[in-house]
Amino acid sequence: MMASKTVKVGSSVGLHARPASIIAEKAAEFAEEITLGTPEEEPVDASSMMLIMTLGAECGTEVTVESENEEAVAAIAELVAKDLDAE
Repeated sequence: MMASKTVKVGSSVGLHARPASIIAEKAAEFAEEITLGTPEEEPVDASSMMLIMTLGAECGTEVTVESENEEAVAAIAELVAKDLDAE
């Protein structure tokens, strides 16, 4: 069964290079596939920084995180919702 969580992008610059690389690195730690999608874009592989950037998700954009691993969904959703540029 697929776990899913929708959160708003917390980074002020959206899911650009730095936030995308942090999310991709975390996603790569899980064996299961994790996807990120927006209402406008098809879901992409969360372990690919380049694919995350193609979503064009700005600050406040709703992003849906999906995976068969609930822990993975929670971890990635938490990162998407954080301002990763402020750290």
